[in-house]
This record gives sequence, structure tokens and C-alpha cells, in this order.
Amino acid sequence: MSKIVPLISSGTAGPNGVLHLPRLWQKVSLEAAGKIADGYPGIGAGYDSMVIDALGLSADAVRSFITDSKPTYAQFEAWIAEQPGVKLDAATINDLNGSITGYIHDDATRQSILSANGLADGNPKDAINLNNLDDWLAFHSAEIA
Repeated sequence: MSKIVPLISSGTAGPNGVLHLPRLWQKVSLEAAGKIADGYPGIGAGYDSMVIDALGLSADAVRSFITDSKPTYAQFEAWIAEQPGVKLDAATINDLNGSITGYIHDDATRQSILSANGLADGNPKDAINLNNLDDWLAFHSAEIA
């Protein structure tokens, strides 16, 4: 069975406007199907946990719903909206999205990703674009090279 590198960027939002949520759905869906590429957690400690916590969700509930129901992305968003205590107000989403776009990797992580891609230390500095480079390199290594 082939393993899939998740390529939805953390900078992508679905209809509810929450950045990273489509990537979270893809990663957990791939994990549930046994298809996520090695080294990628379904729910990790970074953006995944930031989104789950900010929206007032439970990681176990998210994982269970996706594993048991295999929802489309739109169905996943609808499920989130139905959860008790969920926070989907504009202020919460704006604060969360600001945290996601404003996150900067430490120097060692930035340098490692840029170096692996054959780039000099410098830009990008933001985690979204560095993570994109990391994913694209992993995809290339797994599927193209």
C-alpha cells in the first residue's frame, strides 16, 4: 500500500475560514486509512493541537469521528459546528489564524529545511512556507526521484 505525503498547506482554510483545518482532516483521514507517509502524525503537537484546542475540540473525538465516519471535508466542518462548546466565532478564528501565520520555526529547523532543499539560510522564515518546502521535498523523494 502506498503512503501519501499530505500536501494541503497549513495556509489553506475551508469554508469556515480556519487555517490548517483542511490539512488536519487530510492527515487524520490518511492515518485512519493506514496511508499517511512515515514521519507524519495524524494529530501532532504543532498546528494540529493549536487548531483543536482553539476550537474547543477533543483530539480523541476528532480522530474517532474521522476514523469511524470517513467524512468528506464539508462533512467534517459540519460535524465541528455541531459539537458542544465549539468556538467558531470570528474573534477565535482570527486569533487562531494569526497564531498560525505568525508562527516562526526556530533557527535550527529553518536552516535544516532550507539546507535540505538546497537553499541558503534566509527566506522563508515562517513555518507555513517552510513546512510547504519540507512536504514538497518529501513528496518529490517519495514519488518523483
